[in-house]
Amino acid sequence: MPCARCNHDEPLGRSGWCATCERDFDTWSRRHATDILWALLGGGLVVATAAVVLPLLGVTWIVSATGIFAGFGTIVSVYTLTRKRRRKQFLRGAAMPRAYLPAGKT
Repeated sequence: MPCARCNHDEPLGRSGWCATCERDFDTWSRRHATDILWALLGGGLVVATAAVVLPLLGVTWIVSATGIFAGFGTIVSVYTLTRKRRRKQFLRGAAMPRAYLPAGKT
């Protein structure tokens, strides 16, 4: 089965891409390594709100403890959505470093 990105007939990984395309995506995505910060800040804000604000408002500690699970869910969902968005951005050919451009397209 050919690679979904480059159409080379190589063994594919879980994403449907060959090892070369996965390596290129990994190299490209390192420029966006700070994306995890937004997921952590969002999850941290949910946890802080649940752990600090809800008990001050008189909510029982059991209800506010569930905010930890909501914060973890926020981190996972924001990270997953960002990862999908970056993969689509990579497929559209967004700003590849010059060292990875094919010969003749300088």
